Amino acid sequence: MRMLITEDEPELADAIADGLAAEGFVADIAHDGADGLWRALHEPYDVIVLDIMLPALSGYEVLKRLRAARIWTPVLMLTAKDGEYDEADALDLGADDYLSKPFSYVVLVAHLRALLRRGAPARPAVLRADDLTVDPAGHRCRRGERDIGLTAREFALLEYLLRHAGDVISKAEILTHVWDEHFDGDTNIVEVYIGYLRRKIDAPFGRRTIETVRGAGYRLHSTAG
Repeated sequence: MRMLITEDEPELADAIADGLAAEGFVADIAHDGADGLWRALHEPYDVIVLDIMLPALSGYEVLKRLRAARIWTPVLMLTAKDGEYDEADALDLGADDYLSKPFSYVVLVAHLRALLRRGAPARPAVLRADDLTVDPAGHRCRRGERDIGLTAREFALLEYLLRHAGDVISKAEILTHVWDEHFDGDTNIVEVYIGYLRRKIDAPFGRRTIETVRGAGYRLHSTAG
């Protein structure tokens, strides 16, 4: 099995590579994000170990570009100690697993073997409504052949509506799943963001994908009219 270790601490990277070699793995090392991205794009790996804090390109950016390029090699992210937000961001961007530093080598090997047993996942499902598509793993939205730039919140809102296409979703449900279950701000924020989405995914294309259901919430039509 061949893997790529992208880690800017030479001693840690070498120690991991040496240990994996004793386990029968072949490991290549990249010490910055740019080199790691190039190797991952051009070489076939069975798994990638990717640190978040890297020179040249962060681990987040490397992961984002890999998934955008439809490279689905399993990725184990190395995060900061107690970095809950690091872990959440890594998973949202398409990481398959993570470990917080410092970590036990035995645990690292166990995680890698689990990823290898699962293998590269099938291409993540692309959510669709007529010619509107959303790729959650690649964080990409398109109408036909045209890319649509969305903010993180707009993307999350559209993804949630698409996952419940055809259903009427209440404002409270949207706040809970897209914002926070303890959100105590102005609930009109939902209307504001629905407006943002309409101006981006509908208005330029003459579509009416998102319907307001008076007194109930919003419905995204699976076939836009």
